[in-house]
Amino acid sequence: MFANPSMPEPNDQSRCTSFWHALFVSACLLTALLALTWSQRAPAAVLPEDRADVLYHRYEGGGVTIHGPSVLVRKKMAEKYSVSASYYVDMVTSASIDVEVSGASEYKEERTQYGLGFDYLRGKTTYSLGYTNSDENDYEAETFSFNIAQDLFGDLTTISMGFSRGWDVVRNVTDPTFEEDIDRWSYRVGVTQILTKTLIANLGYEVITDEGYLNNPYRSFRYKNPTNEQLFLLEREIYPRTRTSNAVALNAKYYLPYRAALSGGYRYFTDTWGIEADTFEIGYSHPIGPWTLEFAYRYYSQDRADFYSDLFERRDQQNFMARDKELATFSSHRVRLGGTYEFAPAGIGFIKKGSASLFYDRIEFDYEDFRDARYSMDVSAENFVPAGEEPFYRFGANVIQAFISIWF
Repeated sequence: MFANPSMPEPNDQSRCTSFWHALFVSACLLTALLALTWSQRAPAAVLPEDRADVLYHRYEGGGVTIHGPSVLVRKKMAEKYSVSASYYVDMVTSASIDVEVSGASEYKEERTQYGLGFDYLRGKTTYSLGYTNSDENDYEAETFSFNIAQDLFGDLTTISMGFSRGWDVVRNVTDPTFEEDIDRWSYRVGVTQILTKTLIANLGYEVITDEGYLNNPYRSFRYKNPTNEQLFLLEREIYPRTRTSNAVALNAKYYLPYRAALSGGYRYFTDTWGIEADTFEIGYSHPIGPWTLEFAYRYYSQDRADFYSDLFERRDQQNFMARDKELATFSSHRVRLGGTYEFAPAGIGFIKKGSASLFYDRIEFDYEDFRDARYSMDVSAENFVPAGEEPFYRFGANVIQAFISIWF
């Protein structure tokens, strides 16, 4: 998810499965990252600990509800090998603004994703392989990834490189003859540096290239009705068949004397569609006995794509035409609150220790050139507004994550 400009909506071509899976993996690594930050020096290259994580997530906002469970299990063998397996489910109910404007009714669908991982530790070098497969009624995705990480300079520096290859198949439930492919390539490099006993920083860069059918087969752009410019007509979006994205990010964590930690980060994103985006994030973690409390704030802003418009003048105005709000000019604010409780510190049976976490996110989206077209759909409506004069769209979303981690 490193190079994606924003959180995808569930009815986007990109799909949100990868986003939520990335959130889950990040959340499961939270305790390990905090332990690294609070330690006096970084440990040498080690494999992930034996552990199992169970997550429930729920997203509600903009007429969309997404919820479901996920499971991730890791196991070491002979102190040189580690295997992992994950299972993820998204149950989606959508009556978003795009669905309403198109005249469609609320729909429900389910997505499932399976993942396998393998790590091999040789000296101070870790080699990692990964495979994921996700499936739903109109979209299939397969991704293979390879990563390598090397510790240097007394384990104070870690250099990493990675590559991913994806094969997606897009279908349309309303047209059994429709089937298109997407090929994806991702290249990434990064360096993590222990700067002082209390400061660790990471710099990463990623390039993603997509080729194929990159738009949503259900989404339409709108243009002025030539017989009545107060109204609009709809036509299926037309996207370029290639896209290259670049992102660079700098993140740091600072250990405070009373075992708390401050974190901060900045990411810059750009792509060949004309989008430029900036992300700023700050966070604070504070341990109190068996609890670790957290607060984080994230600000995101982006410019629109070159071929995006809320309302085109005519049907054939240009070669590529889109009205996806994720390609519009917008900003978002996200506030996160939550905490982790460590239980069974002395272990119970085969369980060495455990933790339970609960996080709540509030996200506010504010669009600058995407209007609420529901106001101009019915000229006889009491609140009717001519096309192109509707208020700009904005909405809020609530996200809940609850998960349990067990080390064994």
